Amino acid sequence: ELMASLQSRLQALWEEQELVLLEVGECAKWGEELEVLVRELCKPQEFERYMMFIGDLEKVLSLLLCLSSRLARVQNALSRMDGNMEPEEKQSLNERHKLLSRQREDAKDLKENLDRRERVVSGILAKYLTEQQLQDYQHFVQVKTSLLIEQKDLEEQIKFFEEQLENLKQSIP
Repeated sequence: ELMASLQSRLQALWEEQELVLLEVGECAKWGEELEVLVRELCKPQEFERYMMFIGDLEKVLSLLLCLSSRLARVQNALSRMDGNMEPEEKQSLNERHKLLSRQREDAKDLKENLDRRERVVSGILAKYLTEQQLQDYQHFVQVKTSLLIEQKDLEEQIKFFEEQLENLKQSIP
């Protein structure tokens, strides 16, 4: 019953992931339309700034989400530690925790820098775009961000349930 329940949950997550991937595709098309508009209206340097911001948005968010999920897994492993754990393994987990914590703090700094750059890009675009076009751009950035987060969250949930299912299969004689 537990295996069937896990399999059912996985199926639902895979279907949800398909829907999110469709939305990601639509968002990408929307981004391409915005890119054409910005290229037509802005100076080449300003367009380059816009493109760098959009490219870095995905990279920085992905890095931050990846580091956060890795850190969560290490914290879970640390919380499940018992007296039987080898000292080397315990030390390794603690070192990974420290390293991932530092890396996540660095990624947060990158995100803050990215947020400042977004304000600069918005200021540039405000000179060229209509109020509605500017709102569309801001909405695009919000949607792109939320889709990245949702996509990463689904990947993590799928990975978790696949691991649970595999562990369950291995525990059955």
